[in-house]
Amino acid sequence: MFPLPSAPRRTWTAVGALLLLAALTALVALPRTDRDASARQHGAPTEITDDGGIPWPGEGQAAVTLEGSGQVLTHGAQRPVPIASLTKVMTAYVVLTGHPLRPGEEGPRIEVDPQAAHEAGVGGESTVVVTPGDRRTERELLHLLLLPSANNIARLLARWDAGSEEAFVRKMQRAARDLGMRDTTYTDASGIEPTTTSTAADQLKLAREAMRLPVLRDIVATRETTVPGVGRVANGNTLLGTSGVVGLKTGSSTPAGGNLLWAAKTDGTHLLLGAVLHQRANTTPAEGLTAALEASRTLIDGLRARPRTQGSEG
Repeated sequence: MFPLPSAPRRTWTAVGALLLLAALTALVALPRTDRDASARQHGAPTEITDDGGIPWPGEGQAAVTLEGSGQVLTHGAQRPVPIASLTKVMTAYVVLTGHPLRPGEEGPRIEVDPQAAHEAGVGGESTVVVTPGDRRTERELLHLLLLPSANNIARLLARWDAGSEEAFVRKMQRAARDLGMRDTTYTDASGIEPTTTSTAADQLKLAREAMRLPVLRDIVATRETTVPGVGRVANGNTLLGTSGVVGLKTGSSTPAGGNLLWAAKTDGTHLLLGAVLHQRANTTPAEGLTAALEASRTLIDGLRARPRTQGSEG
């Protein structure tokens, strides 16, 4: 098996990157007891910087990992940048941690308050129209949070969970700290604030945990659905159903550029997780998101092809 590097960061040639990806695949193919022993031996996931051989985005930053491998491959400076609506993955994670749902369960009904209704269509944000006094289930609100990326629903869920958005943000920050996201700062529940920042490597730490929640995993894989009282809503992640993509979340704004936190199947079992951040920043949200989706598709297709070319099973 390919040995783990002796230092936490190291620059790899194209050949080294190929060997690393083959090693990641081989590690996941091990029996679980062997993988667990390896994880105990080597501790937290190792970040390795790669500068060649992988079809990385030409700008911004990115990171990828094969679930269970214990390795994270990074590209570009891993410095905190605005992440826009990728923030909502943490919002959903905190809500589901405090109010877990079983597969198929709708959860408690949550009353739409006047503030959430008033915020619809205000300020050019991504929102959905809701009616004050309506009672929507937790699962319905999570669909509105993660598919059309409704900022007013993010704040509504924050108030429902913690009493105020400020108190909820403190819970988000504690969750980030518990997940080892040392370069992440949450200042709001929706990501509209440019002071909510993170790195691609940090977002993978969240993605690993988020995809372990069956309800969240099911929602982010949904292309479109109908929410009573709202109507049909579509997922902004247009890569779903292509290139093995089964999630996770888009995010775009002028300061953040385009961002995509994604999960793609390498075969019937294993997940390749990735984050592409800060594409075409300071242009328009639409331009940035298009760039992030295109860069992610190229990266995913290139990575999914490599283990097969190396003769590995992943």
